[in-house]
Amino acid sequence: MNNVFIISPSYLIKKKREFTGGIRQLSKMGFNVLNPEFPTVLPSPQQKAEQIHAAYADPGTGMILALRGGYSAMKSLPFLDFDLIKRHPKLLAGFSDLSALLNPIHERTGVVTLHAPMVINLGNPSKFTLDSFTNAVNGYPEKNLFKGSPVKVYNPGTATGVLKGGNLITLTALIDTEWEIETDNSILFLEDVDEKLHQVDRYLTQWILAGKLKGVKAIILGDFRGIKSRQVYHILSSQMELHIPVVHCPNVGHVIDKITMPVGAEVELNTSKKQLVIKKMSFPGVSR
Repeated sequence: MNNVFIISPSYLIKKKREFTGGIRQLSKMGFNVLNPEFPTVLPSPQQKAEQIHAAYADPGTGMILALRGGYSAMKSLPFLDFDLIKRHPKLLAGFSDLSALLNPIHERTGVVTLHAPMVINLGNPSKFTLDSFTNAVNGYPEKNLFKGSPVKVYNPGTATGVLKGGNLITLTALIDTEWEIETDNSILFLEDVDEKLHQVDRYLTQWILAGKLKGVKAIILGDFRGIKSRQVYHILSSQMELHIPVVHCPNVGHVIDKITMPVGAEVELNTSKKQLVIKKMSFPGVSR
């Protein structure tokens, strides 16, 4: 687990100091970065897939960490060899645009992936973010993902399901493709950053019209920078009967204090306790 392979599935870091800061923090945490060279050329979609394959096939790699988000990770999907990934399971970590990889890779391999900070986020991280990330890579000894987080309950209840989700605009772009997220029996978390209210309304309405929320067991609204969570909840509640738990957790998303979420873990959301607890999961090196 201590060896980290950095991949560039989305976009490049423009400032080298942001890259070196992230590498320095990884070293402080006890990680050995296998490829610490500053990337200056953005790979093509096929090259991105080849880089991902190399990271998974490398027997010395423990964790695969994305450089940063942005856009275009989904372009590598047609070139990915999911059988290779399944044969060489590794812990893949990233968020934002990486949502386009975290969910399909879990769904096709059964391996939990991490909705987690990336190299660009680790240059100057908060203690909350580091503690949550460390808890994750250590196999989640702390099972309550919401520990230390404020939680607002919009619809009460208790539900168990497979944790899925990530960036709303990214996952919306996958709808009606062969890589669209499977939402039945899921506890779905969604977040976004700097989108306008009418855009979020359009994305969520597409999910509703496509029937993507019919089989969901619970919904977690993360941070939607610039939009209040109540406005996001209203988009849902004004268009569909919500007989499932719905909560808002501000520590999910593009935020300073960020929870590392295990995509593919079986979790229980309990709104009366304001807890999201891991019940079962499996990723390389850890089975709890």
